[in-house]
Amino acid sequence: MREAVLPNRPCSRALRGVVFILLTAVPALLSWPEPAAARQTDSRRGDVVIRHWPGQARLAESLLPPASGFTFPGLPPDILRRGRDVIVYLAPDAARFDSLTGGRAPEWGAGVAFPQRGIIVIPGYVSERTGTHELPHILRHELAHVALQRQLGAALVPRWFTEGYATWTAGQLDVDAGWQLRLALATERAPPLDSLTLDWPLLSSDARIAYLLSASAMGYLYSLGSDASLERLFDVWAQTGDFEASLREVYVISSPQFERLWRAHVKRRFGWFQVLAQTAFIWVIAALLVVALFIIRRRRDRRRLDELRATEPPDLPAYWLDPPPEPDGEPPAADTNGRDGNETRP
Repeated sequence: MREAVLPNRPCSRALRGVVFILLTAVPALLSWPEPAAARQTDSRRGDVVIRHWPGQARLAESLLPPASGFTFPGLPPDILRRGRDVIVYLAPDAARFDSLTGGRAPEWGAGVAFPQRGIIVIPGYVSERTGTHELPHILRHELAHVALQRQLGAALVPRWFTEGYATWTAGQLDVDAGWQLRLALATERAPPLDSLTLDWPLLSSDARIAYLLSASAMGYLYSLGSDASLERLFDVWAQTGDFEASLREVYVISSPQFERLWRAHVKRRFGWFQVLAQTAFIWVIAALLVVALFIIRRRRDRRRLDELRATEPPDLPAYWLDPPPEPDGEPPAADTNGRDGNETRP
């Protein structure tokens, strides 16, 4: 027995030593301060705090809201101040972006908002997701998510509505976006318009169309009333927690009715007829410009030709143009052979 136990004693001592080291070293490692290069800095204005890393101070300052704060259609001016501060993380690289978002952001996602927690993560670096020049629109888009959820509380918000409101509020349904939607509808690349429950696909181009469709639905809903109508919709929605009932009470239409009206509006505004009409108009303008440039160039060429002709030297010298003067007296007659008259034949 002694011979069997003895070989195990050194192993037990070694194991106890490893455990002791782990128990003493791990807490120290966990409490070790971050290096200076990884420390965050806060830039605050009002109710928005932008948390950034070294080298991002100027970018963070440019993203801060104006002194009056951000405003959103149909929402109270102080909506963002209702609750905790909105923390915006300006991720310095792709690794930190994935870490802050938990890896849940799709490849085409330019920003991620956690409305219930009041946290936003946007990329503070140039990548396939976005460029830094687009960050103001992206930040406003994500802040709209937070503002809308704070107004509606625990009410469930359809995906098309929250994304449409954020895209529409951020001004991302511009002329270029409208043309993308027209081409998508014309080539049948857009999701079906049979329902407003839009699926968010994985491909970037398809997701872009889904965002534009939802924004067009939000813009059309706003056109049916006014800012006061949208504000009343949000108030009733927050009280009842029912979007369908709120839509019927404020706009006096049901979701299926709104869907039919919106679908007709989208096809009329962004369908084939609009594409052809605008394309024909562009070609007419292009043709007129070509004709105008042709006339201007032809007149310019004629003017240059006239100037060249006015300054062009004659083909022959002046003394070649008139016959030389004849001498006094008649010239000697030449014989038939062309010889002189004084010449004698042999």
